[in-house]
Amino acid sequence: MTTTLYDLAGAEDDRRFSPFCWRVRMALAHKGLEVETRPFRFTEKELIAETGQGRVPVIVDQGRWVHDSWDIACYLEDTYPDAPSLFGGEAGKASALFINDWVNRTVHGKIFPLIVHDVHEHLADKDKDYFRTSREKRIGMPLEDFCAGRDNKAGAFRNALAPARAVVEVEPFMAGRAPAYTDYLLFGAFQWARCISPFRLLDDGDPLAAWRGRMLDLFGGLARRAPGYDV
Repeated sequence: MTTTLYDLAGAEDDRRFSPFCWRVRMALAHKGLEVETRPFRFTEKELIAETGQGRVPVIVDQGRWVHDSWDIACYLEDTYPDAPSLFGGEAGKASALFINDWVNRTVHGKIFPLIVHDVHEHLADKDKDYFRTSREKRIGMPLEDFCAGRDNKAGAFRNALAPARAVVEVEPFMAGRAPAYTDYLLFGAFQWARCISPFRLLDDGDPLAAWRGRMLDLFGGLARRAPGYDV
């Protein structure tokens, strides 16, 4: 049975850029599940009305609707216990929950001012007003002003990655010798930027750049094949 994933899209159907959706796409591939992705845009909330909320990722699996990337990961782990584990046990799940919160609060917060205007530029026309109005209300200024001088802001983002960099300096993946959901949590943030922005986030010599390359090549190059920028 095929799992359906409602996946945030830009102007082009295959421009899939949500960091949360990328976590789920990688988790589904990790589990070896057959997936059909359906493009979803900010103003198409009726497509996922069954969930009682308006955000993706949303999956429909065995007739069940599940939303929120963390809840989806837990659902996949519980529903498909014989497939490769996303967490590697309860201790790994607790560690992943910590990384989930760190990425949401810190990593996304540092990336957002670097790429938010680029996100707007890649949206379908019907989404642009919604996106600009909602984000400018949050930040209190025009997107263009918020992103001005982003070269000077990139250092704060790179410094915030020090805990992850310390891991991949000695291990190939955040989870150790093989990737797991902790990797997909952080990778979703990088894939968000890669799919939507030409801004260079990492220096070539950064151990995280090598890690990101390994992540792009997983599952037959699933993430590398997605339309985006080679930065």
